[in-house]
Amino acid sequence: MLSSTASPLKLSRHFAREIGSLSAFAMLEPLDFLALQSIRKSLNDMPGSNFFSSWDFTSDPCNFAGVYCEADKVVALNLGDPRAGSPGLTGRLNPAIGKLSALAELSVVSGRIIGSLPQNLSELKNLRFLAISSNFISGEIPRFAELRSLRTLDLSYNQLTGSIPQSIGNLRSLSNLILCHNRLSGSVPPFSSQTLTRLDLKNNALAGILSPSSLPPSLQYLSLSSNRLTGPVDRILTRLNRLYYLDLSMNRFTGSIPNNVFTFPISSLQLQRNLFSGPVRPSAQVTIRTVDLSYNRLSGQISPMFSSVRNLYLNNNRFTGQVPGGFVERLLAAGIQILYLQHNYLTGIQINPTAEIPLSSSLCLQYNCMVPPVQTPCPLKAGKQKTRPSAQCIEWRG
Repeated sequence: MLSSTASPLKLSRHFAREIGSLSAFAMLEPLDFLALQSIRKSLNDMPGSNFFSSWDFTSDPCNFAGVYCEADKVVALNLGDPRAGSPGLTGRLNPAIGKLSALAELSVVSGRIIGSLPQNLSELKNLRFLAISSNFISGEIPRFAELRSLRTLDLSYNQLTGSIPQSIGNLRSLSNLILCHNRLSGSVPPFSSQTLTRLDLKNNALAGILSPSSLPPSLQYLSLSSNRLTGPVDRILTRLNRLYYLDLSMNRFTGSIPNNVFTFPISSLQLQRNLFSGPVRPSAQVTIRTVDLSYNRLSGQISPMFSSVRNLYLNNNRFTGQVPGGFVERLLAAGIQILYLQHNYLTGIQINPTAEIPLSSSLCLQYNCMVPPVQTPCPLKAGKQKTRPSAQCIEWRG
């Protein structure tokens, strides 16, 4: 660092050398050149990485690993070796990143970078892609209100706290928002973007009720799993008919499950471990491969429309009556791989006690209002009791 007592002549010579060396091999904007120097000083390779080996400031910075230029500006900065399994970087993100005024893409690979996100990232008005995941970034998410061109924001697998800024919900060009596996709290803001296709907020501490209009119908991927969200979702889900992935598990959602979710073009429906209640009545044969409605408060008879599901988890609910015959046929034909019906109030299933269940299939019937006609292995969590106490069954029927 230069001394504060350095003479003006020495200072001018220092900056002449600094900037002059740049003009000798490239025409990179001087502010970008100095910003790259500051970024380099704040970061280091983890053992086994040689990402910064090409960052020799006596050569053209536009040839550095991860640096991409247009004209005299840095337009993309990809920090770290993106190859799978490669070690990442250590250190902190220098606020000088915010001085790269033409930057449209910024990514940081998995590593051990600590500290907070520079607040002046919100000044990068050309930024379209921002991905800084799987590090140890802490603090709150900047407001990013001015990033009107931002399409992808991925800050997943860090240690971010605080709430999701309302300003992020106001970004009209946003297509992908991935904030999973952090420590975020507060509510889920409403999103104004009509191009938002992926929203992944799982494994945080988000709470509150989702407004019926908070999620746009453009969504194709929605994961809110492992939060503390409450309230009904039927009015929300009836609008989201483009979903190909849905996971609302491990929250405190209430109310009924709308019939239309069983017609979504998805391969897995994850609604387990909530407080959903009432009957479940799909309007047509369900073609979703895996349906998990376990650990809720669902009641009524089991719909025969579920007999085409390959992996069906209805355990730990309040279902009553007979198991539909179609389930037995599909099970014996190896069309069902998992059929978990334990911990309900079911009264029977039409299956021959000598029937041979395929080795590829799993059936669990214990702790219902019947003696299981076939003895099959159940998950350890199902307990050892084969049948519900008769008093509970009489009380439930009454």
